[in-house]
Amino acid sequence: MTLTNDIKEFALDLGYTKVGITTAESFSDYIHELKSRGSKYDFYVQDPRQPLQGAEPQKLMPSAKSVICFAWDYAQKSFPESLIGKIGRIYQARCYNAPSHRINGARYQLMKDFLVKNGCQIGQGIFIPERWAAARAGITTFGKNNFAYAEGVGSFVVLSSIVVDVELEYDEPTLEIKCPEGCTACIKACPTQAIYEPNKLNPRRCIAFNAWFTQDGKPAGLTSHIPPEIREKMGTRVHGCDICQEVCPRNQAKLKSKLPDDEFLIKVAQDFSLSKMLNMTDEFYSTRIQPLMYNYIKDRKYFQRNAAIALGNLGEPSAIPDLEIALDDPEELVRSYAAWALGKIGGSTAKQILEKNHQKQTSEAVQKEIDAALEKIMVW
Repeated sequence: MTLTNDIKEFALDLGYTKVGITTAESFSDYIHELKSRGSKYDFYVQDPRQPLQGAEPQKLMPSAKSVICFAWDYAQKSFPESLIGKIGRIYQARCYNAPSHRINGARYQLMKDFLVKNGCQIGQGIFIPERWAAARAGITTFGKNNFAYAEGVGSFVVLSSIVVDVELEYDEPTLEIKCPEGCTACIKACPTQAIYEPNKLNPRRCIAFNAWFTQDGKPAGLTSHIPPEIREKMGTRVHGCDICQEVCPRNQAKLKSKLPDDEFLIKVAQDFSLSKMLNMTDEFYSTRIQPLMYNYIKDRKYFQRNAAIALGNLGEPSAIPDLEIALDDPEELVRSYAAWALGKIGGSTAKQILEKNHQKQTSEAVQKEIDAALEKIMVW
């Protein structure tokens, strides 16, 4: 057997769903497309991982010859109904950029160990455009919702790749859109109109983006502020959003499949609630938040903010006592969004709490959120 065949068989033995190989040449079309998006992607271009440089692997690793691409089906088990619409499926599956001490990270590490053992030098710190690489390696196609699709799986795949210095046998590219002709289901379903054209996304309007990338200190002037019009359309989604995948015809077979339970997720779902997330204990954070949502957010105040938004959108008066507790949180951000949520829920009790807190709050940001909430609050 050739090294190419050995690599592919080992990857499949590890549990990868698809594996393909492409050259390490520049992803010039990707670079052109990214630059054409202008300010919509300035935060991404300025990312410390330097995606534009990663799209030219041989500039970062002159000896690079091949990119080995992997797709893993993360919807092999079912997702609890109580977590759907709150936490994206890919995060529930604990597979996206998983650390090496977790099973999905260990799979990637075992693959790298195999390659080194077989004489390959591996590129380090090269941020490959995964969707473009996977399509060029022939294991995925594109969807109008900007996701990658693998045959027989749909878009519920997590992609990864490894750059090596060995010339391997390359697969035929599948750089194509395989959506049904005339289908615009994803565009119509997006609550914020983030998908404004087929294959065109304004990330700053994306629910997932607003849930986890709006943090202080990020590139291109991003802050923790989420515009009120976006908050109201986030629903109860605190980490990720699957709407454009859920409505896609290409995903219906997978979504309707009878899948085995994920026993760990069942345990998480039994303990998880938005109120617990809002006023979380250290134990809740370490056992129920971090195992699923370790990807983009390291500071718990952003999780609490998202929980406050979700409770406000849920609109249940039973959440008012928890939001009142959050108004005493040491984090200004949490207090601000708790105030917004109280205003969204409305009622005389919420109004009284907001009025009382307006007097004792010393933060100008919190006072502004209380003022805005009181201005719009409905009392019954």
